[in-house]
Amino acid sequence: MNAQVETFEFQAEVRQLLQLVIHSIYSNKDAFLRELVSNASDALDKLRLAAFRDKDLAVETEDLHIAVDADADARTLTVRDNGIGMSRDEVVQLIGTIAKSGTAEFLKQLKETKDAAGAQELIGQFGVGFYASFMVADRVTLVTRRAGEDTGTKWESGGAGTYTVESVPDAPQGTSVTLHLKPADAEEQTADYTSPWKIREIIKRYSDFITWPIRMAKPASGDDAATEVETVNSMKALWARPKEETTEAELTEFYKHIAHDWAEPLETIRLRAEGTFEYQALLFIPSHAPLDLFMRDGKRGIQLYVKRVFIMDDCESLIPEYLRFVKGVVDAQDLSLNVSRETLQQDRQIQLIRKRLVKKVLSTIKELQSSAAEGSAEKYAKFWGEFGKAVKEGLIADPDNREAILEICSFESTADPEKQTTLREYVERMKEGQQDIYYMTGDSRTVIENSPHLEAFQAKGYEVLVLTDPIDEMWVDAVTGFDGKQLKSIAKGEVDLPSDSDADREEQAKDFAGLLGWMTEKLGESVKEVRLSSRLTTSPACVVGDTHDLAPNLEKMYRAMGHEVPKVKRILELNPTHPLVTGLRKAHDERPEEPGLAETAELLLGMAVLAEGGDLADPAKFIRVLADRLERTL
Repeated sequence: MNAQVETFEFQAEVRQLLQLVIHSIYSNKDAFLRELVSNASDALDKLRLAAFRDKDLAVETEDLHIAVDADADARTLTVRDNGIGMSRDEVVQLIGTIAKSGTAEFLKQLKETKDAAGAQELIGQFGVGFYASFMVADRVTLVTRRAGEDTGTKWESGGAGTYTVESVPDAPQGTSVTLHLKPADAEEQTADYTSPWKIREIIKRYSDFITWPIRMAKPASGDDAATEVETVNSMKALWARPKEETTEAELTEFYKHIAHDWAEPLETIRLRAEGTFEYQALLFIPSHAPLDLFMRDGKRGIQLYVKRVFIMDDCESLIPEYLRFVKGVVDAQDLSLNVSRETLQQDRQIQLIRKRLVKKVLSTIKELQSSAAEGSAEKYAKFWGEFGKAVKEGLIADPDNREAILEICSFESTADPEKQTTLREYVERMKEGQQDIYYMTGDSRTVIENSPHLEAFQAKGYEVLVLTDPIDEMWVDAVTGFDGKQLKSIAKGEVDLPSDSDADREEQAKDFAGLLGWMTEKLGESVKEVRLSSRLTTSPACVVGDTHDLAPNLEKMYRAMGHEVPKVKRILELNPTHPLVTGLRKAHDERPEEPGLAETAELLLGMAVLAEGGDLADPAKFIRVLADRLERTL
């Protein structure tokens, strides 16, 4: 049988990535071995899971392990596992290309990252650490056979523009990666990676917690001594160790392993439950958001083990979607090893674990927010900047924990442009007699700060929350209040701020009754009502919604998603003290049939819509009417 050898070109993005990895990414080249061992560990996990799921799968599971072999004479280092392996198609797809969404964005951010640490974070997020092998090797050979298949595949490349793939009939189950190391005196070579003590030191530092045995040949004691093999890692599950028996360095390395991340975690969370049912959990809050945090196919969930046996990656049943950034491990004692994703959703124990995990994560974030300990404020600010948008999804999706989520939220406000505020802090600053928590949603802080709706609140010193995330448009309708205070949009409904006396308002209502009725009739196709405003101080008019109307931005959002949403008519409010409005009232009272009055009413409505950042129904008509009016003033 002649092996079919094919030569492929690396995807353009992979060629760029390889150059970045080889020349500028890694400050510590030892990391290549950690990546290879981590990949081997994942392959063993996947094989054991596949064997549990498919009893007819012809695989060897009696002695699953990772082997590391060094040959100083040949200058090679091989990392071998007898795990799930890869098919020929998988080799081409997984190694020849970056087959994940967001490739262009990934490389763009990678190039813009100035420091090595930041670049390593991005590399880890995309799981392409295999390419780190080319930092220390001028050629890499991979031989693999997928469990259950008869034919293996050999992949080889020098890390330049091409790689070869051929079929091999006698490949063992699993994957072996052989690095043909660069010369020992090469400028880029910082250590001798054929040295047994160096390899052991790297494995102990980075991979001691791996639950599979990592085996190496034991140094012979004499020329005639037989080669012995020893396990060089402890295989102790970190989540099962007492807290005092684990170090921060070990926890950090474990996090990097399960999260495929290069940065240190922001916070570590431990849980242990005993009694009716037992489980242990070791969770981590990352220090930065993954690039797929808001992608539809982004990974979420926690690794599930049963009695130290790996069951599944990304177990979505253990954590709600709004906490999808949390990484970690849950090890349950009483679940079946054959549990599936479908049965997990109905499992009572899983639901109780999930409930406990959520409360613990939220309380940990709350502790960061409220702690006076050194560094906690910075940690919370970092957390909220990275994950706040995702957490706010929970205000809609998780009503049972809504109060706890509200407690940890932070928002911009008009009180201090440089600092965010919690709802608790807002309530403590509320003016005497203030009953509601005021907010306004919009596309940006600039749009909100320049909105006519804000004028009276600024003039009277009332603080307003500035909500600019798209999710803000949705959760404010689901949340009724906080700490006994109602959340109230300053762009909806009537505003009842202390101002003129009731007698003055009644007098104004009489004076403007004719104009308001006439404008309501003339603009009836566009607005549901024209009324006087108590929220304006300098602008002539603004448009507002009824208390329960759909917000304009939310209406646009639904339409963009393909939903049919009925057009919501807004309310036009007039400033009874503005010269344009008082002049219009006088003209209407004296010359009600004058044609130019209708044009002025339309211009007032158009200006109010534009002032809030809205879209005109007929921009061309608005420009034509405005141009005609301006021409008459010349």
